Amino acid sequence: MSGVPELARKRWERHVRFLQARLSPTGYMGLHLTVGMLAILLTCWCFDEIAEGISEPGLLATGDAHASELFQKQESAALTRAAKIVSLFGSVALLSVASVCAAIFFFWKGWKDAVLGLALTMVGGSLLNILLKQAFARQRPVFEKPLVELTTFAFPSGHTMGATLFYMFIAAIVAYAMKSKGVRVLAFSCAMFIVALIGATRIYLGAHFFTDVIGAIAAGLAWLAFCWTAVETLRKWRKRQQRRAAAL
Repeated sequence: MSGVPELARKRWERHVRFLQARLSPTGYMGLHLTVGMLAILLTCWCFDEIAEGISEPGLLATGDAHASELFQKQESAALTRAAKIVSLFGSVALLSVASVCAAIFFFWKGWKDAVLGLALTMVGGSLLNILLKQAFARQRPVFEKPLVELTTFAFPSGHTMGATLFYMFIAAIVAYAMKSKGVRVLAFSCAMFIVALIGATRIYLGAHFFTDVIGAIAAGLAWLAFCWTAVETLRKWRKRQQRRAAAL
């Protein structure tokens, strides 16, 4: 009987060491991986709930109808022009150019992991958006006098998802590079504002339902969390290998 407490202690020690390793800010499979996995699971759960909600009448369907009606009531020539301009900041063309420019800047600064992360985020995210659109095959909203006419599928919004991926990635880079908490908060606040504004213009223009927009944000954040976690894990693993090689 005297050996039972010792066996229990050793068993719990393994669990404690495992948790400590997962919460360590230095290990290559430490805190960043734990936080990243939690973020992926949470955003994927949100996307799944939204995806289920658009397939049947309910609260989300009612929200779609109310949001479309509310935005349509605000229609004016000036607001339409402004909405189309803002919407351009989530377009494939502009985000492609912005991504290339950002990648060149990161390469010039010697931030090769940032280049890899940006490429994985934007290229992979674009492919994911196409796959999701084809999988759900949701039709666009139909209005008597549409402000824009599109023939591709609606869910999730490509403009909103692209904006989420790019602007939130840039915010994450700024937050990673800067020590000031104020600057970090400002970076993410600006990114979220831009994403929300672009999403709102897509609803106003009649290109998307409200759920297309929030679904795109959830999918974008999930993919961004996956890419950031993967690249950060790779970066920490390489540093670990370099320290081991230097110690030999």
